[in-house]
Amino acid sequence: MKTLYALIESPFPPDFSALYQELGIAAERFSSARNLHRALQKQPPDFFVGEFVYGWGNNYAGANVSNLDVTIRTLQRFAPQAKVIVFMHPREADHIGKLLELFPVHAVLSYPVSEQAMRAALQTPT
Repeated sequence: MKTLYALIESPFPPDFSALYQELGIAAERFSSARNLHRALQKQPPDFFVGEFVYGWGNNYAGANVSNLDVTIRTLQRFAPQAKVIVFMHPREADHIGKLLELFPVHAVLSYPVSEQAMRAALQTPT
């Protein structure tokens, strides 16, 4: 069975649990990057779903572009085969390119994320 780890901070994330079950994917959602990073060291996932938030007015403009930088670096170390799927709010569209310059991302899906778009991201080979 394939595994998927999600780090979504939105209060109302899309619920794809039925889709994951249909595709034979065991999904686990994490409330903090720290807990996710611990889990990565024990069991690397096949997929990672994260929500992109550009770093406005903080250190992200320097060493980090967004909230996902450290997590994606951790994925590269412990789960280099994981397909990274990024959710983003349309208002972040002008900044997603900065993340894509730094890291290989399998798919970027804009809110509201449809089941069809998520299915395509999960089923498209790298």
